[in-house]
Amino acid sequence: MTLLPRLLVVASCCLLGISVSADEPIQHSFFVAGPDLTGIVAEDGSVAWDAGRKAARDGWVLENGNRLIAWGDQVQEWTADKELVFSYRLQAPNKELGTAQRLANGNTLVTELGPKPRLLEVTAEGKIAVECPLLPETNNAHMQTRMARKLPSGNYLVPHLLAFKVKEYTPQGKVIREIATDLDSLGGRAAENWPFTAILLPSGNVLVNLTHGNKTVEFSPQGEVVWMVSNEDFADRPFDDSCGAQRLPNGNTVIASYHAKQGTKLTEVTPDKKIVWRYEGPYRAHHFQILTTNGQPVAGPPMR
Repeated sequence: MTLLPRLLVVASCCLLGISVSADEPIQHSFFVAGPDLTGIVAEDGSVAWDAGRKAARDGWVLENGNRLIAWGDQVQEWTADKELVFSYRLQAPNKELGTAQRLANGNTLVTELGPKPRLLEVTAEGKIAVECPLLPETNNAHMQTRMARKLPSGNYLVPHLLAFKVKEYTPQGKVIREIATDLDSLGGRAAENWPFTAILLPSGNVLVNLTHGNKTVEFSPQGEVVWMVSNEDFADRPFDDSCGAQRLPNGNTVIASYHAKQGTKLTEVTPDKKIVWRYEGPYRAHHFQILTTNGQPVAGPPMR
C-alpha cells in the first residue's frame, strides 16, 4: 500500500474541541448520527443543522442536499428546510432499524432487526422492491447487524456483530462470502471484535470497524488482514467503541469512538498510522459522514 506523506505532530486548536495538525491545519465539517445530536457540525465546531431528534443510527447528506436518516423506528428523508420527502416505518414483528442508504436506482436500503431479520430495498413510494432474509446467528435484535451497504455487483455487505462475521448476500439471501473478525491474530472472540461498519474499497478490500475491540481492520477479499489500527498504536488510546468509519479520498481513515463521553469522538489516521485530526467536541458519533475539508467538499462518493 502506498503511504501518503503526512504530518508527525498533532496539536490542539481552540476550535470548540477540534484538534488539528500543527503545520497543516485540517478542519472538517461532518454529518453526525449519535446520542447527542443528529445533524451537521460545521468546521468551527458549531451546529450548522439539527434534525431536532437525537439517537439516529445511520445517515447521509445526499447529493441533492437532503438528509437521509435512520432512527430505530423509521427512516426519513428531509430537505435542509426540514420538509419530509420520504419515510419508511419499522414493520412488526421486528424491533429496530439499522441502515439507511440511498441507492443509484432511487431505492433506499434499510435493515430490520428482530424475529424476522431482513434487508429491504424500499422505493420512493414506500413499496418494498427487494426483500433479502438475513442470517445474523443470534436472536438478540439489537446485536444482529448495523450498517449494511449495497455493492456495485448488486449484492449486499452486512456486518453481523455476535456472529463475528461480515457476510456478502445475494438479493435472494444466499451468503456467498464471509469475513471472520474473530481471528486469533486479532485476539479471538475474547477481544469482542464485533463488526459494525463494513465498507468496500476501490481496491476490493473491505474496511471493518470492530466495536469493543477498538480496532479498524482492512481485509483482503479473502478475509486476510492487510492493514489495522488500534489503541496499541497510540499511547493515549484514542479509540473507545469503534462504530462508524469513513475512508477519505486521500487514503486517510476517520474512526468514531461511540462510548467517548469525554475526549476524542472522531479520529483521522493516515495509512502509516499518524493522527492528523481529532474532533473532541460534545457530540458522540454512532455513524458520521465527513462533508468538507478546509471549506472544500469531500470529492467523490463517500466510502462509509
